[in-house]
Amino acid sequence: MSRVHQKGGEPSQRMLRVAELVRHAVAQLLSRGEISDPELEGIVVTVPSVKMSPDLKLATIYVMPMGGQGRDKVVAALDRHKKFLRGEIAQRVNLKYAPDIRFRIDESFENAERIDALLHSPKVAQDLAPPAAEGEE
Repeated sequence: MSRVHQKGGEPSQRMLRVAELVRHAVAQLLSRGEISDPELEGIVVTVPSVKMSPDLKLATIYVMPMGGQGRDKVVAALDRHKKFLRGEIAQRVNLKYAPDIRFRIDESFENAERIDALLHSPKVAQDLAPPAAEGEE
């Protein structure tokens, strides 16, 4: 493993490939309703991304309930079923070791909305307006 990966550089192709396999496995489990929990009933949960550690032993799974409602409840419910999910991921993704998993709320949607609001603010629009030419009447 290169030092770049150990210091938080760009993920390797293998890390990206395994992360995508884990993401698909978790998304399938959630979409098919294989987790029976009252907190997850009637809630559509998306899995936008997964990040793997360089040694592939830890998967951080970013989730977001549709509409952003009940985020903490969704993460708590997924944490309660962590053992089941880890076993299912191990069966679906062929790895030497089943990665330990942790769930986090995906903040990228809020960040995108914040950036969009900033770009459409009057102050930014003023800066983007073409300058008035001097000497024109």
